[in-house]
This record gives sequence, C-alpha cells and structure tokens, in this order.
Amino acid sequence: MPRKRNDRPNVVIFFTDQQRHDSTGVHGNPLGLTPNFDRVAAAGTHAYHSFTCAPVCGPARACLQTGTYITTNGALTNSKTYLGTGLPSLPRCFNDAGYHTGYIGKWHLSTKGASAVPEDQRDGYQYWLGANALEHTSDTYRTVVYDNDDNEVLLPGYRVDALTDAGIRYIDQHRDEPFYLMMSFLEPHHQNHVDDYPPPDGYRATYDGRWVPPDLAALPAHNKHNPHAGGSTHAHLGGYWGMVKRLDEAFGRLMDALKSLGLDEDTIVLFTSDHACHFKTRNGEYKRSCHESSIRVPTLFTGPGFMGGGQRREMVSLVDLPPTLLDAAGLDVPDSMEGRSVHRLIHGREPDWPAEMFVQVCDGHPGRAVRTARWKYCVMAPDGASSSSRHHDTYEEAFLYDLQHDPHELTNLIRQESHIEVKRVMRDRLIRRMTAIGEPEPTIVEAETHPSGQREVTSAETLM
Repeated sequence: MPRKRNDRPNVVIFFTDQQRHDSTGVHGNPLGLTPNFDRVAAAGTHAYHSFTCAPVCGPARACLQTGTYITTNGALTNSKTYLGTGLPSLPRCFNDAGYHTGYIGKWHLSTKGASAVPEDQRDGYQYWLGANALEHTSDTYRTVVYDNDDNEVLLPGYRVDALTDAGIRYIDQHRDEPFYLMMSFLEPHHQNHVDDYPPPDGYRATYDGRWVPPDLAALPAHNKHNPHAGGSTHAHLGGYWGMVKRLDEAFGRLMDALKSLGLDEDTIVLFTSDHACHFKTRNGEYKRSCHESSIRVPTLFTGPGFMGGGQRREMVSLVDLPPTLLDAAGLDVPDSMEGRSVHRLIHGREPDWPAEMFVQVCDGHPGRAVRTARWKYCVMAPDGASSSSRHHDTYEEAFLYDLQHDPHELTNLIRQESHIEVKRVMRDRLIRRMTAIGEPEPTIVEAETHPSGQREVTSAETLM
C-alpha cells in the first residue's frame, strides 16, 4: 500500500509503566509473552541496554517529556512534577513543527490531584484523553479518563485494550496529517487500591508458578535488616506476566492498525517504559533503587530511519529518547535536552557515545548511580535527607556490583578492600556526571572496607 505522505514521519510512543526488560523474549524470558515486541525489535532497532534515569513514575515522565534530568526539570517526587519550567518538550517541539499532538492515558505530571489535568498542565498536547494518576481513577475493567474539556469518559474493555482502541481511533482520524501521539499505559504497574497486578480474566492462571527471574528467585521475601521489605514475587508475578502479555497483544494491534492504514512505513514507533519492578526485594515497595530490576527497561524503535538498525549494545537512557525522536523526524533538538540521539548513533553520526549511564534515585531515599558495561556504583544521601532537594551536599557509598560476574546483583562489593581502586574510578565517573548536569560536586563518604577474605555482603542484606 502506498505511503499516505512523504514529507514528515508520524511519531507514536507506546509507553508502559513499571515493565522489566526481562519480561521480553529478546531478553531471555521463556514464557512467550512478547512475540510482537521481539519481532519488531529484530526488524527495527533494539536498544538492548536501555535504562530509566529516574526510577519512579512522575520524575521519569518529566525526563521523557523534556529530555532532561530531574535536576534540570525539577520533577523531584511524584507530587512535585508539574512541567511549568518553560523547558522545550516533545509536544511543544512537534506543535511548533506543524504536527497534531495527542496524549492518551496516564500523565502523572500534574499538581491538581489524581483525575482531570488542567489544560495549562498538559504541556501543550492538543488532543487529550487521560488522567493524572490512572491507577486511582480506573480499575482493570473500568477505565475512566478525562477529555479536553475535563469531562469524564468511561472507555470499554480491559484497560490496556480501552486505551489501545482510543489510540487507534486517534491515528485513524489524523492519518492525513503529521501527528505525534503518546499512548501511556498503566500496565504492568500494580493496581494501588488492592496492591495487586490484575491481568485480564484467565491470564493469571496461565503464568502463576512459572518462570521466576534469577534475581527475584534468589532474594528472600523477608529480611531481618528491613522488616518492611516483604517481597511480593510469588504472589504477584503471574498477574504481572499476564499484564505484559496483553500489552504485547495491544502493541501488535497498534502495528496492525498502522499497516492497514498504509502508515507503517511512514510512522516512527518507540516502545519503552518509565522504570522497572523489583517486587519489594530491594526496598519496601517496587522501584526507587539503583538495581537493574528498578532501572532497566525494554526499548525499541521502528519505522523510517530505524529499520535494520539491529541490536545496539550502547547504554541508552530515558533522556536520550526525546532527542532521538526529534532528530529522526528531521526537527531541531533543543539545546536544553541533555540526552543524545540514537538515530544519529545508528547512522554513524554520534561516534562518541557515553560509556556509562547516570541514574538519579529520588522520591524516597535520594541517591545517585553510574553504570558502565561492567560496574555499577551507587551512593545514597544520609538517612532523613529530603526528597524535595535537587541535590545534596553529602552522599554515602552504598552499592558496588560487578555486572560481568554478578549480573543479578546479589553480591555487594562496596566494603571489599580488593575493590578500592574500582570504587575510586567509579566515584570519579559519578561526580563527573553529576557536575555535568549542574549538581555541585558532593562529598562522598567512603564505605568502611574489610579484607577480601571475609565473607562478602549480599545486596539482600543491605537493602535500602
């Protein structure tokens, strides 16, 4: 079928919430949950090492909209996230380029409560069908969102399908003009009022008691050093996998809709997530930690400029995604954006891609982390430090992992005398990344070391 236009590509973001990278087949999940993601990733560009830069909902979303870290955009907590800073953002950039912009689903960037988002807090999106905290306005089979005029809209079907249907309707209605659409799902995030991961009817039984990721299988449900960290792996994993399965089916329907409308070769699609999920094995809830189970997410690009890009092993951060989309659409990338374009990378125009990625742990126990291909180093602010501060003067060493030999982060090396030099190098890397985005150089209190012959401390015994 011929392309509908040949001037500017459409852009669609398929944005999930709290999805682990290893929920996908291309990352080793054996349950066959994601045939559509796996197929599209193989044909397009798969960002194999993809990470959030802020492992909690609101701050991560601010980073994605603006291409900046929380130090710059000020979205420090889930309750302090309104994008009123005047920073250029994805919708504003696409609006300025003559695109029609639409947003469907969870927002989590408003200061006005859980439900309707005032027009002046929608960051310029022209079409609106969302809720600020979808987990509080809807349930599994009762999807309540709000339209441009703040009217309540009840969408039929399981929540993933309800939002997908709305997204496909938007695409059909705007197929003859360039559009930028963000579809923001709640799944596979937990349903807050029941603290459960409710999949479609019949899906939980299919996956209950099946494969458990190695990090979750190794970490205990309860820990004497953190009595509030009762792990929820075995209670929730079946429902979580069922949610992932339905999301992949919805992603397949989106791709089918683009193909049926003749837009598949004319539309850039990004699939990614705001952060991952450790099922209360690293702290007392599901994210807000430096571990892979909090920060590593599935990410792919497809469409013009990305077909045949292959599996990229460079480390890609959430702040890299806005420059990537703008660059691929032929638009200027604002100087304020702090990431780099993956589109430039795969076309050989970004030769000096960073060898590490940077994480700001926030909204809880604040911390900072840097990850290279082999090492991860994390520091935490002293107990009681405010989550609402853009930065802190002092941090304490908390975690060091050798990802080459310990990919599931079960052995914390931060107190090992044998790794003092590794810590020094990683500490310098971390400080460089912090100061590069405007944080003052902090004091980092070194962890007391013990001889390497002593038993190493596991991360399960030093929970945050």
